[in-house]
Amino acid sequence: MSSTHLTDTLFSSLGLSELLIDGLNEAGFINCTPIQEQTLPISLSGTDVAGQAQTGTGKTIAFLLATYHTLLTKPAADNPKGVRAIMLAPTRELAIQIYNDAMIIGKHTDIRVGLAYGGTDYEKQRKTIEDGVDILIGTPGRTIDFFKQKVFNLRTAEVLVLDEADRMFDLGFINDIRFLLRRLPEPDKRLNMLFSATLSFKVTELAYEHMNEPEMVRIEPEQITAKRVEESVYYPADDEKIPLLVKILNDEKPERGIIFINTKRNADRLNRYLEGNDFENAVLSGDVPQNKRQKILKQFQEGKLPLLIATDVAARGLHIPAVSHVFNFDLPQDAEDYVHRIGRTARSGASGIAISFACETFAYSLPDIEAYISHKIPFKSIDGSSLPTLKPATKKQYKPAPNKRSSKPNNNKSRPHRY
Repeated sequence: MSSTHLTDTLFSSLGLSELLIDGLNEAGFINCTPIQEQTLPISLSGTDVAGQAQTGTGKTIAFLLATYHTLLTKPAADNPKGVRAIMLAPTRELAIQIYNDAMIIGKHTDIRVGLAYGGTDYEKQRKTIEDGVDILIGTPGRTIDFFKQKVFNLRTAEVLVLDEADRMFDLGFINDIRFLLRRLPEPDKRLNMLFSATLSFKVTELAYEHMNEPEMVRIEPEQITAKRVEESVYYPADDEKIPLLVKILNDEKPERGIIFINTKRNADRLNRYLEGNDFENAVLSGDVPQNKRQKILKQFQEGKLPLLIATDVAARGLHIPAVSHVFNFDLPQDAEDYVHRIGRTARSGASGIAISFACETFAYSLPDIEAYISHKIPFKSIDGSSLPTLKPATKKQYKPAPNKRSSKPNNNKSRPHRY
């Protein structure tokens, strides 16, 4: 891993507890990244902060350290069901990633951490929170579910974290977020931190409405895409896309690549063609069961699965090390999603390759993307005669998703939220 993304500031120079320094040292975190260097002195002093930085630059460690520091330096209130810190994330995968990082950073402390996210482990999560947690990390839906059942309360919460706040808006969670924020102590009685890859006007408005005069920190706002990503774009016909992808995969031989696609149906079709042409891969999308999603992500993160076909559920907030290639098989229809997708590679100072297909169906998105990133994406030509003849796609029988409006009675009164 390259160290060029790090600053000269040592975590050990920030006045953190030795318990946290021990966890950082064991994880190999010695020097701060720019977002950590600029936000930690603010948040460690008890001042609210809204931070913007590119994906993969250490925002999670920044807010986790400030949270642990606050809880370790203040006595806990006498409130057995009260959580001391709440961290909200837009997706299950991101909530799990934050939890995993929290367990690493705080392994030498006695701070208890709990998770609340939809799709699985409902009773297990509920029992953990009922037994008492100091930090609750969750997605909005499941968190509100437990809150309304009085599994925990927020009356004495000391820290609020909103991660990927702009994505909260995109996914329609803003009413859920406001529901929880209005049940916290007043903004000046807690530490508030908001982190995101982009700080839009509506996110900034949210910060000023529910935070206590936060300091805004923006890291390299003029550099929209990661510096060390080698971008390129092809202009294939729709029926050339899969042969072109197969050719590029054969030429590039990516060690770990993510192929982004806009619809689940086309993701399944591409999955079958790649399998039929001897490329091991798996699909990660919103309707894949949570246990299976976690298994797929674990295999991919450990390097046991070379290719991941993903809808935008995987585009934000996940730390997947050593992704060498990102393929926009379908151009995203939102320019910001292009930045978040290619941000899966070239993380933490490494380099990476981002290859996009501006096909007949989605080429209209390219001008907006190039306007947003303020540069033209280098064009690469296609030699149609060099495209391979594909082997047939594998044949699979996919079970339809369960009918959520089934007429059968549902005896589970505590039905989990989807998120």
